[in-house]
Amino acid sequence: MAQPTGTTTRHTGQTRKAGPASPAAPRQGGGSGRGARRRAVLHWVAVHSLGVAAALFFVLPFVFLFLTSLMSDQQTLTRDLVPDTWEWGNYVKVWHTPGFLTWWRNTLLYAGLGTLLTVVSSVPVAYALAKFRFRGRRLSLLLVIAMMMLPPQVVVIPMYLFWAKQLDLSGTLWPLIIPMAFGDAFSVFLLRQFLLTIPDEYLDAARVDGCGELRTLLRVVVPMSRPGIAAVALFQFFSAWNDYFGPQIYASDNPAAWTLSYGLESFKGAHHTNWNLTMAATVLVMAPVIVLFFFAQKAFVEGVTLTGVKG
Repeated sequence: MAQPTGTTTRHTGQTRKAGPASPAAPRQGGGSGRGARRRAVLHWVAVHSLGVAAALFFVLPFVFLFLTSLMSDQQTLTRDLVPDTWEWGNYVKVWHTPGFLTWWRNTLLYAGLGTLLTVVSSVPVAYALAKFRFRGRRLSLLLVIAMMMLPPQVVVIPMYLFWAKQLDLSGTLWPLIIPMAFGDAFSVFLLRQFLLTIPDEYLDAARVDGCGELRTLLRVVVPMSRPGIAAVALFQFFSAWNDYFGPQIYASDNPAAWTLSYGLESFKGAHHTNWNLTMAATVLVMAPVIVLFFFAQKAFVEGVTLTGVKG
C-alpha cells in the first residue's frame, strides 16, 4: 500500500517540477486572441469594402458628369477621364445661355409655390383623417389611397381639355400649380400616417384649455409634425423640380414658361456636340436639389421613418 503512495508522490513531484513549462497555455490563448482580432479586421474590411463599392457605384456617374463639364469641346469626344485644362468658363457660358435664367425662375415658382400650396392644403385633410371620428372616414381614406394608385396619364386628356380649352391657360405653368392648392393624395396619406403617432392626450389638453380645432392644429399639431411636414415638402419640391411630363404638356408651345427639366432637353438639342456645356447645365440643374437634401436629410429621414410606426 505504501509503494503506490510513494509512486504517486514521485509523480506528483515530477508534475510539480514540470511547472515552469506552463506558460505555453497563455501563448495559445494569445494566438486565439490574435486570430479573433484578425477575423474582426477582415470582417470590417469586407463590410466596408461592400459599402465603398456601393458608394462608388452611385458616386462615379456624378464624378464623370462633373469632370466632363470641365473639359474642352474637343476632349469630350476622347477617352480621357480627367480634363487637360479645367474649363470653368463652361458654367459661365451655360449661365448666360438665352432663356436659362427664365427657366430657373419658372422652376423656382413651380416648385416653391406648388410645395407651399400642397403642404397648406394637405395638413388639414390629414389631421381630419387621423384624429376625427366621422361617418365615411374609412371610405375617404380608401379614396385617397385609390387616387395614389391612379396613373396621371389616365386623366391627362380631360385635364388638358379643361385647362386649355375651358380656362385658356395653355402655355403657362398655372395648370400645374393651381391643382396643388387642393391637396395631394400621397402627401395626405403620408401626413395622416405621421399624425397617428401624436398622442391624443396632447390634443385633449389643448381643447380643455379652450383651443378650437384650428388653433389646436396650428399650435399643437403642426409644431409636433415638423419632420413629417418636412418630408412631404421635400418630396413635393423634388417632384416639381424634376417634372418633365407636366411642362411638356402645358408649356411646350411657350419658351417663356419652360422649366429647367424641359429647357435642359432643348439645350441638349441646341448643343448636341457640345457635351461639356450639356454636362455643365446638368450640374447646375442638380446642384440645388443635392444641397437642399444634404441640409434637410435629418428631418426627411425622421419624417419618413415615423410614418409607419402606427396604422
